[in-house]
Amino acid sequence: MKRDTQRGAASANAPAGSATSAAPAYADRGMPDGIRSVTSRSRASRNGAVVFAVVVFVAAFGIVLAVAQAAFGEIGLVALAAAVVIAWLASSSVHIVLEWEKAVVLRFGKFNRVAGPGIVFTWPIVEFYTLRIDQRVATTYFGAEETLTSDLVPINVDAVLFWMVWNAKSATVEVEDYASAVAWIAQTAMRKAIGSTTVSEVATRRDQLDELLKEAIEEKLNPWGITIIDVEIRDIVVPKELQAAMAMEAVAERKRNARMVLAEAEKDISEMLKDASEVYAGDADAMKLRTMHLAYESVEQSGGTLVIPSAFSEGFVDNAPGEGSPSKG
Repeated sequence: MKRDTQRGAASANAPAGSATSAAPAYADRGMPDGIRSVTSRSRASRNGAVVFAVVVFVAAFGIVLAVAQAAFGEIGLVALAAAVVIAWLASSSVHIVLEWEKAVVLRFGKFNRVAGPGIVFTWPIVEFYTLRIDQRVATTYFGAEETLTSDLVPINVDAVLFWMVWNAKSATVEVEDYASAVAWIAQTAMRKAIGSTTVSEVATRRDQLDELLKEAIEEKLNPWGITIIDVEIRDIVVPKELQAAMAMEAVAERKRNARMVLAEAEKDISEMLKDASEVYAGDADAMKLRTMHLAYESVEQSGGTLVIPSAFSEGFVDNAPGEGSPSKG
């Protein structure tokens, strides 16, 4: 896959105290294939901070020239050189740190403090404003290609990781390139999680796999001052030759479940019919009434006509003492 990685920190090798040493630039430093970090692809602009540094430089430069003009009556090469040096020292001592950033300041190469947001002052040459940490939520797209599950099925899985730096000091002094570390650990954790589950579990238990990945990744990154907000699996691709077999297996499983449900229903119905037969067995008239109700319901639903034999109705008429003749009132 295409590598498109950006780092959220400036190089620590930049000149001491310079404003450009804190410029955000994510370098594609050893990102694994299939991983694309879109961390710090900022929508906000830092033009205001750059303009502020330029204004400080120009103001200091102008003040030194004005003082030289007032003191000596002319501006020579020495005054120009002094103005450039003093302006550079002034611009490298005053910095603008944006709301979502933290500035890591080193003094003689040793960690001194975390500053910002707002205006940050540093001692020229003595203190190094070498790193600016973006503390907004970052996203890293990563994937595991041709990874074997526990039942030896190669699958491709794509996911998105949402994370942020909560401890600027740890992210600076504990790990060289925290953005690349996040990507590498995420991919390794995914391969390990997939290797411990079957292909059916990967396909049907996405939520559990998301939680498993989140816990495994956060356990490794937490000592570096990085927290994991969420992990979302985007897509799972199974080899085409296995898709038909898995579809047939799913159909068979659903048919089996349907038959089991039908068998349970028939069992319940048979038990109810058994209870009903015991009730009707001791009362012939009740059985006849139930028969008439069933006949009425069938006629009502179908809208037809029911023809009842005379012998059926005679069962509901009391017989007289004389056999076969109706009683007389």
